[in-house]
Amino acid sequence: MSESKIGFDNQKYLKMQSEHIRQRIEQFGDKLYLEFGGKLFDDYHASRVLPGFKPDSKLQMLLKLKDEAEIVIVINSDDIEKNKVRGDLGITYDVDVIRLYNVFTKIGLYVSSVVLTRYDNQPTAIAFQSRLEALGIKVYHHYTIKGYPSNLQAIISDEGYGKNDYIETSRRLVVITAPGPGSGKMATCLSQLYHEHKRGRNAGYAKFETFPIWNLPLRHPVNIAYEAATADLNDVNMIDPFHLEAYGKTTVNYNRDVEIFPVLNAMFENILGQSPYKSPTDMGVNMAGNCIIDDEVTCEASRAEIVRRYYTALCDRRKGLISEDEVMKLELLMKQANVTPEDRKVVAAALAKEEATGAPAAAMELPDGTILTGRTSELLGAVSGLLLNALKYFAGLDDSVLLMSPHVIEPIMDLKVNHLGNNNPRIHTDETLLALSICATTDENAKKAMEQIANLRGCEVHSTVILSPVDERIFKRLGINLTCEPKYSN
Repeated sequence: MSESKIGFDNQKYLKMQSEHIRQRIEQFGDKLYLEFGGKLFDDYHASRVLPGFKPDSKLQMLLKLKDEAEIVIVINSDDIEKNKVRGDLGITYDVDVIRLYNVFTKIGLYVSSVVLTRYDNQPTAIAFQSRLEALGIKVYHHYTIKGYPSNLQAIISDEGYGKNDYIETSRRLVVITAPGPGSGKMATCLSQLYHEHKRGRNAGYAKFETFPIWNLPLRHPVNIAYEAATADLNDVNMIDPFHLEAYGKTTVNYNRDVEIFPVLNAMFENILGQSPYKSPTDMGVNMAGNCIIDDEVTCEASRAEIVRRYYTALCDRRKGLISEDEVMKLELLMKQANVTPEDRKVVAAALAKEEATGAPAAAMELPDGTILTGRTSELLGAVSGLLLNALKYFAGLDDSVLLMSPHVIEPIMDLKVNHLGNNNPRIHTDETLLALSICATTDENAKKAMEQIANLRGCEVHSTVILSPVDERIFKRLGINLTCEPKYSN
């Protein structure tokens, strides 16, 4: 099996990025508020579109500064109310806040508080605050500001940022992070600058945002993939007009940063007499674009990500979670990236298998380009069968080898139908893997197959029907890139 292609130098990135962050810390006096955009701990989107990027790269850099840094986690109260879900992990934003708190604390990072932004006494936000406080976590409230972000007079006043709670911090570097986009990280930073100024303290702001990559072309597939990932926010990549005017150079930013820049500029002028930044691009410290070592590999990976996002949107529309407009936006982005759904090879293979068998089917593309398929049987669902076929392939076992005896599977089916009230007797992927692990204690072939599970990471899978939440979670945990046809199994 050939190795996955690498397009990004992660070691170079860690070195360059940490140096730039340290320089920015030194630029300001008493305190630096550093907005961490994207995922701080597990940036799987970046690792998919920049092959070679490690999902915990940002965390590794932060650990080098842990003695002088503290973390503030921000969550939008409306996202709590809507039960907004992280697409990559399948958990809600409020659950992810607690997960992040536990992860950071466990590895020795100091999390000082959680901020509920756009707070308006939402019942679920109140309940979540009680849960946080029961865990000993300090909670602050930030509110919606009328006229934001254009009404500077209202924003930079006691009735604007001044109405927000002041977040008590104790360290020189304050990292503002969140479960996902739209949480209010930048507004939290700006609010703190206002409060610090009122208290007579020197404080600065910088932004660590991986995407869009400022020194790649506007329509580069990596940047288009970012728009696809944030289609629900209506983010738009654009040329930074402030940078173009100041330096005569074309750089890429996105609409929310461009819109907020006059506010930030005005605040810095109030605090320092003049702004240290001439453009939104100046605010950033992102070095990712300088660490791409194979542009063709990153372009290919990004186009594949755009198609995956499109299929996810189709299924979300089928579930009633999003509007037709979001799907249409992704169709437009596919055209801009010159990619179509047919470019995803596993789609045609899965549909062909379904047509041949007359039942739901699935297909998997391995890193070496091999396509495997799985069909629905009396004992196994299509994706469960597909997983077993893939493990046999990696283990060098013949396709005819039986990894699990029906004597193991049938009692599980009986339990599901006759005692747990399930209508579908076929075992899910989690049950399949548990049954396989049991068989591995006595069967050498099953043991060989179990030893190959790590090789599933990075494989591409397409199902001809929408999978159960259980199956979706298993695929995410295994690191498999899953898409589904927007239809349910009968």
